[in-house]
Amino acid sequence: MGIISWIILGGLAGWIASMFVGTNREQGILGNIVVGVIGAVIGGFIVNLFGVDGITGFNLWSFAVALLGSVVALWAWKMFTRRNRRTLV
Repeated sequence: MGIISWIILGGLAGWIASMFVGTNREQGILGNIVVGVIGAVIGGFIVNLFGVDGITGFNLWSFAVALLGSVVALWAWKMFTRRNRRTLV
């Protein structure tokens, strides 16, 4: 999978994940791409724990894996930043 495919897949997965988690207004297109690519790595790691192949190319399975990882990454980020705000205020 080439760099353009990673950017497209990551952007779509990050965008949809941000709508699920509720951070769509806070992120721009670059944030969605970064979250999607990081989410693809996290999602690949998660599904590999179950003995399944992670990102296999530009297909629906890879999109689902990237979406899963993106939701996990955004949820973790949201929990981390929310806890930080409570302790500082």
